[in-house]
Amino acid sequence: MGSIVRTRMATAPREHDNQLRVLRGIAAVELSKGLIVLSAACGVVLLVHKDPWDVADGLLRLLHISPDGHFAQIFLDWADTLTEAKLWAVAAVASAYSILRFLEAYGLWKARAWAEWFALISGALYLPFEIYTLVYRQTFFHIAVLVVNLAIVLYMVYVLKTGGSLHRVRSQT
Repeated sequence: MGSIVRTRMATAPREHDNQLRVLRGIAAVELSKGLIVLSAACGVVLLVHKDPWDVADGLLRLLHISPDGHFAQIFLDWADTLTEAKLWAVAAVASAYSILRFLEAYGLWKARAWAEWFALISGALYLPFEIYTLVYRQTFFHIAVLVVNLAIVLYMVYVLKTGGSLHRVRSQT
């Protein structure tokens, strides 16, 4: 019986190491999301004192898209409706979203219980939108986003359902 106890004790740290690696991998995904959105927020702030129509026109020309096309005109008309207040609002919402992603990444990196719940809930909230998008536009990107998010949600359900969270293991020792 002593050998069984020693075997279980020897494999437990490896299991915890693997779980910590997975949590840190998820934390890296969340950190990446936060950095991408924060970069977009910075880009929006850079547009505040510029004429949005000129920026949109320059973007179309950079991409070699004729500004005379129907969709280009819609894009230019939309850019013409942007105000500094709207740009600041978009930057503020994007910054708040980034902060949430950074907090989640920190919590997952440190294997905190609240972060596991946060990852489960926030990931599950996106699933209906991702499925809806995939129904109308099947691209590799949309499929990959759905698969990654679904894997994160299912892993969080597994960890929380089985009681194998690292914060529980640490509190028991």
